[in-house]
Amino acid sequence: MSSPRLSLFSHLRHVSTPSRCLATGKALAPTTTFLSQSRQNKAQPSRTFTSSASQQNWLLPNRKIKFKDPKGRPRMPTGGSTRGTTLIWGDYGLRMRDHDRRVSASQLKIGEEVIRRRLRGQNFRLFMRISAGTAVYTKGNESRMGTGKGSFDYWAARVPVSRIIFEVKADVHEQVIRDAMRLAANKLPGLYEFVKKGDPPVMGITKLTGEVTAASLQRPRKPLPHVNVPSDNNTANRLPSTTP
Repeated sequence: MSSPRLSLFSHLRHVSTPSRCLATGKALAPTTTFLSQSRQNKAQPSRTFTSSASQQNWLLPNRKIKFKDPKGRPRMPTGGSTRGTTLIWGDYGLRMRDHDRRVSASQLKIGEEVIRRRLRGQNFRLFMRISAGTAVYTKGNESRMGTGKGSFDYWAARVPVSRIIFEVKADVHEQVIRDAMRLAANKLPGLYEFVKKGDPPVMGITKLTGEVTAASLQRPRKPLPHVNVPSDNNTANRLPSTTP
């Protein structure tokens, strides 16, 4: 229902007339109001680039889960490789030395926190050489075959043998860094060793020092020293007989 007061303004109409200059009387060009300008500014697209580096979480990949990853094993080149076994940015590091394994993201996070807690108040920088990018799925006990891989459980990293996990660059005594790496190794599964800048690389579990080189390990066959065995040295003749 319309009130009597509103009916008085029903015959009014809004007519836009161009504004005129008071001095010359000529019509001026239409101008936009402050409200329309603010709306136009909001409609402009935002910047699609930035000069600052993006902060990525090394324990959580950016990719979306489109398919379930197989269990898999760490990739090891059949021809032999020393990639990832030496330090790059830091002066000290922690290297796995027993065998390849799968380390969960929570275990890596605990190791990182232990190092940062031990070196708190010192001038240091911590580098992570691996990332947790493998999804692990689990399902309940006593489940029948053919029910699938199960539901997502946690993120993990496939760490091959002799791979550097943490690097530290700091103006601190070596014994302090060694103690921090020892505490981190106790929180991680497997056996680890403390490495320094300039230590030789490792191919598999063999360190390339002295005469042991990558070319010698990649040879199909290693020459063995020739041993002269006398013909009369027969094991069957030297053993006593058990029958009369």
